[in-house]
Amino acid sequence: MFASVLLITLGLCYCSQENIQSFLGRPQLFSPPEALLRSVVDIECKLNTYPKNESILLQLYKEGNRERLLAEYTALAGETATFPIFIRQYHEGNLECVAKAQNNSKIEPTVSYTRHLRVVVPVKGAQVFVDSGHMEFFEGKILELHCKLIAGNHVSYTWLLNGQPVSQSPHHRAEGEKLLITRTTSQDSGSYMCVATNTFNGTDVFTSNSSEVLITVKEMVSHPDISFSVLKEDSHNYSAVVTCQSTKGTLPVTFSLYNRTELVANTTVGERNAEFKVPLVLGQHLGWLQCQANNGDEIAFSKRIPLEVVPVGGPVTMHYDTDVGENYAVIGLRLYCKAVKGTHPLYQWFLNKTLLHDRGSFYYVVHQPPEQSVLLLSVGTSSAGTYHCEVSDSFDNATAISSTRRYLVKEVLNRLPFLGVAVVFGSFTFLVLLVSVCCWVGVVFRRRQFGEKSMASLEMVRMKPAYEGELDLSDYDEDVDLMRTARGEEFDQGAEVSVHEWPQNVRVKKTLEDEAVEES
Repeated sequence: MFASVLLITLGLCYCSQENIQSFLGRPQLFSPPEALLRSVVDIECKLNTYPKNESILLQLYKEGNRERLLAEYTALAGETATFPIFIRQYHEGNLECVAKAQNNSKIEPTVSYTRHLRVVVPVKGAQVFVDSGHMEFFEGKILELHCKLIAGNHVSYTWLLNGQPVSQSPHHRAEGEKLLITRTTSQDSGSYMCVATNTFNGTDVFTSNSSEVLITVKEMVSHPDISFSVLKEDSHNYSAVVTCQSTKGTLPVTFSLYNRTELVANTTVGERNAEFKVPLVLGQHLGWLQCQANNGDEIAFSKRIPLEVVPVGGPVTMHYDTDVGENYAVIGLRLYCKAVKGTHPLYQWFLNKTLLHDRGSFYYVVHQPPEQSVLLLSVGTSSAGTYHCEVSDSFDNATAISSTRRYLVKEVLNRLPFLGVAVVFGSFTFLVLLVSVCCWVGVVFRRRQFGEKSMASLEMVRMKPAYEGELDLSDYDEDVDLMRTARGEEFDQGAEVSVHEWPQNVRVKKTLEDEAVEES
């Protein structure tokens, strides 16, 4: 029993010793983090645990690619393998070292932890390419530029426009080697250049500047404005000088003038305006004029205006508004001058028959042709005087129509008008008289009404005792209703007495009253 246990123990110890001798530890790999292309770099691999009496083969691979051996070394116990590597671009990636027993296939290979090697290829040969191939186009299009290199990796790019960095915006995006402008304007015109840069070891900087590429973004011509002035050739001949003008647009521009749908004339100029001369007859409507402008992209149209010239006609009216300051004093005036008709009027203002120019120390002229002209005045000592305006045709001032003259001075402007005062006080007096008359009429009417009622009441009082003394109902046995009927009949008969019998009745009444008193 004891011999069996001892034999098993010795067998286990022998197997353990054999397993220890056949086990390979994990190799250690030493590599720099980055290397320059075409440089020589030493990469080391070391195995700390060696099997007894075994030579070890150390091999260098890229992780995941055992088919391409980068380097190998046969090492003895305790020896460090050194791999001198001539760096190529394919060396970039994760490296690993594999340890194998060279003559014993029973020993399992082991693999080191990976080390990443960054291979730096210095930048060289930067060039700018336009994706569309067009160096000149109209605004609103997409511009896409690419910076391409002959060599280089791990590159950062900077885009320059006319020597200044291109600012990032919603329409300007720089993404790696690409610059994208989604909505171009004329401000995107200029010389573009890309600068490619990479670094090695944080100290060595490699830069490549491309040549400049000129990009021209044309500005579309704006809708032209159209107007015309009248030119007097002689006493009977006139012409309309039509002006077509655009505020923006890349030159040259072709302007065309149409009368309705008929082409009158066209011209190509190196500026943004053109003039055309058209025959004119005063007082006649000769059609509708329109300008068209084109600089290669889209045609821009002006509004249509009538080709008609109406001479100035009167009368010429002038009125004013006031500006009031503290204490309701007039401090400023706005005088308006307007003619009844005229398409090309010339307005002139006069103070004491002296022509006022556009601006002075106390006035300012605002022309609003053809509707009217406005003279702004600051009321003071220097502005006092007689004002009037004159209107004539701008193309022929031989005949001018004048407005009425108005004398304006500060004291007069701040004086209450006599007519206004008279109206106010007259209205007040009329109201007082009207109220007084109404009160008097009311009093008279009330007196007359109450006076008639008083006389009738007094007459009834005077008549009541005589009738009561004369007819005592208590002495008679007649029916009361019958007596009341009789009395009513008596009153009816009395009501029928004529006016001529009234004095006699009064005397009879007086006699009866006296007799009644004596009997009592």
